[in-house]
Amino acid sequence: MAGSAIAEPVQFSVPPGSLSKALTDFSRQSDREILVSADLVAGKQSTGLEGTYEPEDALSALISNAGLSYRVTPSDVFLIDASAIEQTSPDQEVINESSVQAEPVIQTAEAATEERREQTIVVVGSHIQGARTTDALPVTLIGQEQLAAIGADSGDDLFRSIPQMGDVTFNSTYLPQSSNAARGDVGSVNLRNLGIGNTLVLLNGRRVVLHPTSRANENLVPVLTYNTNAIPTAGVSRIEVLRDGAAAIYGADAVAGVVNTVLREVNNGGDLTVQYGGAEGTDLRQLDVNGTFGTDFADGRGNISLFLGYTDRSDLSTTDQSWTATSDRRSFFTGTDFEGVGTLDRTSTISGWGNFATVGTGTVRQNGVAVTTAAGAFSIIPSANGNCVAAIADGVCLRSGNRATTGADRNTRYDTNAVGTSLMPEVERINLFSTFRYDMPGGMQTFGEVGYYFAETNALQQSSTMLSSARITVPSTNYWNPFGATLLPDGSVNPNRLPGLNISPNGADITLTSYRFDDFGLSNVNVENHQFRFLTGVRGEIGNFDWESALLYSRASVRDAQDGVSATRLQEALSWSTPDAYNPFNGANPADPQGLDTRLSNAAALDHARIRTERYSRTSLAQWDFKLSRPDLFTLPGGDVGMATGLELRRDLQLDDRDKHVDGTITFTDTETGITVPSDLIGTSDTPDTKGSRSVGSAFIEFAVPLVSPEMNVPLVQSLEMQAAGRYENYSDFGDIAKPKVALSWTVIDGLRFRGSWAQSFRAPNLEQLNATVVSRSNTRTDWVRCEADERAGRISNFSECTGYGFATTGRRAGNPDLKAETADTWTIGTVLQPRIMPDHFGSLTLTADLWNVEQEGLIGIYGEGNALILDYLLRTEGLSNPDVIRAAPTADEIAAFAGTGLDPVGRVLYVNDAYRNLQPQNLRGVDFSASLALRETPIGRFNFDVNVAHLIEYERAASPDIQVLLDARTTADVRGPGEISAGTIIPEGGNLMRQDGSPRWKWNASMTWQPTEAITIGVYTQYTGYFWDTSILNSAGENWRVDDQQTVNLYAQYAFDEGFAQNTRVRLGVRNVGDQLPPMDSSSTGYNGALYQPYGRYWYASIRKSF
Repeated sequence: MAGSAIAEPVQFSVPPGSLSKALTDFSRQSDREILVSADLVAGKQSTGLEGTYEPEDALSALISNAGLSYRVTPSDVFLIDASAIEQTSPDQEVINESSVQAEPVIQTAEAATEERREQTIVVVGSHIQGARTTDALPVTLIGQEQLAAIGADSGDDLFRSIPQMGDVTFNSTYLPQSSNAARGDVGSVNLRNLGIGNTLVLLNGRRVVLHPTSRANENLVPVLTYNTNAIPTAGVSRIEVLRDGAAAIYGADAVAGVVNTVLREVNNGGDLTVQYGGAEGTDLRQLDVNGTFGTDFADGRGNISLFLGYTDRSDLSTTDQSWTATSDRRSFFTGTDFEGVGTLDRTSTISGWGNFATVGTGTVRQNGVAVTTAAGAFSIIPSANGNCVAAIADGVCLRSGNRATTGADRNTRYDTNAVGTSLMPEVERINLFSTFRYDMPGGMQTFGEVGYYFAETNALQQSSTMLSSARITVPSTNYWNPFGATLLPDGSVNPNRLPGLNISPNGADITLTSYRFDDFGLSNVNVENHQFRFLTGVRGEIGNFDWESALLYSRASVRDAQDGVSATRLQEALSWSTPDAYNPFNGANPADPQGLDTRLSNAAALDHARIRTERYSRTSLAQWDFKLSRPDLFTLPGGDVGMATGLELRRDLQLDDRDKHVDGTITFTDTETGITVPSDLIGTSDTPDTKGSRSVGSAFIEFAVPLVSPEMNVPLVQSLEMQAAGRYENYSDFGDIAKPKVALSWTVIDGLRFRGSWAQSFRAPNLEQLNATVVSRSNTRTDWVRCEADERAGRISNFSECTGYGFATTGRRAGNPDLKAETADTWTIGTVLQPRIMPDHFGSLTLTADLWNVEQEGLIGIYGEGNALILDYLLRTEGLSNPDVIRAAPTADEIAAFAGTGLDPVGRVLYVNDAYRNLQPQNLRGVDFSASLALRETPIGRFNFDVNVAHLIEYERAASPDIQVLLDARTTADVRGPGEISAGTIIPEGGNLMRQDGSPRWKWNASMTWQPTEAITIGVYTQYTGYFWDTSILNSAGENWRVDDQQTVNLYAQYAFDEGFAQNTRVRLGVRNVGDQLPPMDSSSTGYNGALYQPYGRYWYASIRKSF
C-alpha cells in the first residue's frame, strides 16, 4: 500500500536516463508517492537501478548524483528538494496540508527527448498543477498510517473519524418503519455540520453520484447525500478534506468544503487481505476480504489496477445488549434529576391492545351497564389489569373508553426493542473498482475508471400500525365483532356477540382508532444498493498549456422492499363472517402484554392481507469536462502567474418510483364509510412518484498570483501568493449563479506561514425539493392543547407528566419550483508552523491552526407539523385555531375531556398543510488545530504522531418570525391566560444550536504509529466527542438532559514476515474501543445518538495479508 509503515523490500528495474522518468518508474514500482519541483529534475540524469531494495535506499541511489536529497513527510510522501546546502522552496513545505495525485512525479513527453512535461501535482482546492497558492488552503490529509490506526472497515466508519465531520444522519442504524426515508447500507457526509448536501464529495478529483433515497433533515425537508459506503476502501491511498468553501472552484454543494478520495495505483503485483472481527457481548460478526491487483504493460507506459472489497456482516439485534433491550428508558435515569419523567418511556402507545369505537350507537350497554363511552369508545386489555366490563377471551377483556397508557395499563404499550428488532442490519457488500492509464505517442495519456458497488441489507422492523388519518372500519359482519349481528349470515347464532346489548340486532360497525397489526409479525426489510461508475479521459499538452478532458457517467439505484398490510385486503378479511376472519379483538399476549402477539388471527386472513411492497429509486450523473492550465502564463516580479480555466456540462436525474399501494395507483376506500385514503399501505403515508432532471453548464477561471518572492528581499515577507477564482453556473430549472473566491498565503520566514481565504458558495435546491408534488409524511407529534386541558382539569400537575398525546401526525408537504439556492459567505484565517527543530533526515514537525466562519442564508425548510400544533394550541387559548391544522370533529369523549377547561374541544388531527420554503439564516464559527510529528531515526525505531482537533465556537440560527411568536408566548407561570402557553412545550428555538441534540463543541482524534523494527508496527488511535444536550426531554426544572462526552482508544499490532514460507505476509491483531466504552446515554428509544456513535463497545479483529 502506498505510504505503508512497513518498508518492505521491492524489486526495482529502473533503466538509466532521464531523472524525471526514473522517478516516475520508482513511484510506480514502489507504490510510494513523491513530491518534487519540476525545475529541480529538469535536464538531470539517473544511473538507474536494478535489484531488490527498500524504497528509501533505492531513492537515495537514484538521486545521489543529482545534488538532491529527500525527506519523508508524516504522511509517508517522499519530498525531494535540493541538498542541504541549498534552500528548500516554500511550496515544498505544504505536504502535510496539501496533497498530490496518485502520479505525483513529472512525466516525460517522449523518452527520446529531455523536454519535460509540467509536473502533475494536483492539490484539492486548485485546478492549477503545481500551484503554490494551495499553501493558502486548509486541507486535512488522512494517509495510510492514520487509516491503519483508525481501523475503519467501511466508508461510514472512516468518515466518522474525521473531527470536522458533523452528525452522520444517514446511517445503517437508522431504520424507520417505512421506506419513506433512506435506510440500508448508507452513510452520509456533513462537513462542519452545515447540513447534508453542503459538502461536495469527489473520487479521484471528480464528482460522485448522489445516493437515490432521501430523508428529512433537521429542517424537515428531503435531502440527498453521497453514500460513503460506496467508496472502494480497499484502494484508498488517502483522503483529502478541503475545509473551506469552494464553489468557485468546484461548483454547487461545496459550501462547507470538499472531500476527495484518492485511489492508488498498483504495479505488477498485489495483495489479498482477510479480516474477521466482532463486538464483545453481541452476535455482531464481520468478515472482510480485500484485494488489490495491478500490472504494468507496454514497457511501463500503461497500467491497470483492480481493487476488490467484500464484506459480510451479521445483524445487531436490540436484544443483544441489556442497554438496548427495552424502549422504556426510565430505569436508566434512576438517581438523576430526570427520574420519574414520563416521556422517558419510549415504548409505543400503539399496540395489539387496541382502541376502538362503535359507529353511530352512542353509549353501548350490556344489561344496563355501559361497555363504551358516549362516543362508543372501548378498548381491549389483559384481564389482569382490572376494570373489565366484559370478557372477550381467556385472559382478555373489554373496557369502556380508551385504554390508559400509564398506571396499570402501562404494560399494554409496545416495547419495540424487547421484541428483537434490528439495531444494525445484516450486510453483504461488494466493491469493485479498476483504474487504467496509457501513455500514447506524442505525449498524450488516456486514463479511465470503472467501478461497481453492490450492497444488500436485511433487517427486522416493528410491525405496522394505524395512522390517525387513515382509520379502518370493522364491519358488523366480522365473525369476531363483539357488537356484531345477533345471527350470522347462515342463520346460526353469533357466538361472539356480547349478550344483553342495547343495540340493533343487525349489530354495529367498529372503527379501529389505535391498533398495531402485531400478529402479522415483525416486518422483514430488504434493501439493495447498486452503483456504477464509468470514466474515460485524455490529457496532454497544447503548446505550453496542460489540458485534460473526461467523460463521466455514474448511476445509483436502490430497491427497498418490506412486508406490509394492504388496507383494502385487510378490510376484506375483516368483513368475513367465518372463523377465518381477521380478529383485532383478541389482544396480544396476556402473559407478556408488551411482547409479541401470541394470539394470532387465522392464517388465511393474514395471508390475504399481507403484501410485499417495493420502492425503486435511481439517480444518475452524466458529466463532460475540459480543463486547461498553465503554471507560467506570464511573469510578475514575484514569479510566474499560473492560470486554469475550464468548462463543465452536467446532467443530473432523480427517479423515485413508489409502490403502487403508496403512490395513488391503489387507494383505500372504506366500504362502510366511503372515505378514500390515498395510501393503501397501512402505516405509510401516501407519496406520489417523482421524477426530475436538470442540466448544468458551468465555466470557471482561476489564477495563482505570486505577489512577492524570496528573491525580492522584502522584509518579513519571504513570499506572498494569491489565489483568485470565479465560477459561473447555469441551471435549467432555477437560473444562473456566479461565485468568487480569493485566498492568500504569506510566508514570513522559512517554516512560518499565515494564510486566509474568502469565498461565496451555494447549494442548489435538490430535485426532490423542486419537483415533489404533495408528499405526506407521518411523524409522532404531541397535540399540546390536550395537555393544556389535562392540566387545567387537574389530571396532571405540569407538562412533564403529559403522556399519551403523541400521535402519528401526517404533514402534507409540497415541493416549490420557486425555491432559491442556499448561499453562504465563508472565510478562514490560519497559520502553519514548521519549526526546524531537527535535521530533515531525523524527522519533521508541522503545526496548523485555522479560524473559520460560515454565514449561510436561505436555508430550505418547512414550518413543521410540530410547530403547527403548538401554534394551534396558542391560538386556541384565544378562542381561535390554526387553519393549517385539519382536524376531525370532536367525539363525545373529547368534548367531555375539555369540559370546564375554558378551551374548545378538539378532534383528532387529520393532517397538517405545509410547503418547502427558504427560511432563516445561520452562522457557524470554529477553529481547527492539527499537529504532525515524524521521528524517523531514534534508538527504538520510527514514530509518527498526528493530532486533528475541531472546536466549534458558534452555531447560531435565527428563529423565524413565526417561531418567535411561539417562543414569546411561553411562560413558566402556574396559571396562564389567553395568548400564553406552557414552557414545557418543545420548540426548536433557533438561537444557539451548538450542543443541541448533537453538534458538540469539541471533537478531536490523535494517532501514533511506532515501528521498532522493519517487521513490527504498533498503532494507537484515540477519538474524543464532546457532550451535548438532549432537548427532547425536560425535567421539572425545565432543564435538558446532558449527553456525556466520550473518548475511545483503538490499538493494533502487526508483524510482517520477510523470509521463508510466510515471506511477504503481514498479520495484524487489533481492537477498537479498548476501554469498552458504551455510547453516552440519551433519551431516545435505543438509548444513544446514532448520528455520532456506534451501538456497541469493544470490537476485536484479526487480519492476514499476503502480498505477491
